[in-house]
Amino acid sequence: MHLGPSAYEGGTLRKSRVVTDPRDTLADVLDREVTGYAVFESQETLLLDAEGRGVVTFEDGVPVLAYHTGTDRGGPPALADLAVPGPYHVSVFELAAADLAEAHAAEELRVPPGMLAERLAGDPALADSTRRAAPTERTASRSDARTDQSAVEAFLEDEEKIAAIREQAREEAQQRAAEWGF
Repeated sequence: MHLGPSAYEGGTLRKSRVVTDPRDTLADVLDREVTGYAVFESQETLLLDAEGRGVVTFEDGVPVLAYHTGTDRGGPPALADLAVPGPYHVSVFELAAADLAEAHAAEELRVPPGMLAERLAGDPALADSTRRAAPTERTASRSDARTDQSAVEAFLEDEEKIAAIREQAREEAQQRAAEWGF
């Protein structure tokens, strides 16, 4: 299912900033019990004119779905597309739950409640807090462990993304070596 821009435009802008770690944004959304969506633009998009943004919707602070506009993938594979080194420009919008109902009906775009905190922020404690805040039917109907595997598989199958990460790591290592006189 394609989640076009009209599906995630609108709402009231609550926050827009560049962050090095998406953890703070995710924790804030959870604490404030935001219903709406966040748009994540990675440094690749910001600096290299790469295409695509990650869109994550929330209901009462708990992630519901994820979609990547550049790859047109949703669910756990979209998180694999978004899981690149920061910084990120993040914009958080509040939107009525009724305005998200149609998008939230798309099962193929859904993500388990704790997956975003684990995959994007690397924070198991935040993932546990998110799972506890999720409605029972969201945590009972889908297992994070079962879909975690599909996110890992999707990431590993994306040779271009792996090559880009390796290249970025190589460039950073060369830069540090030059700084340190090696």
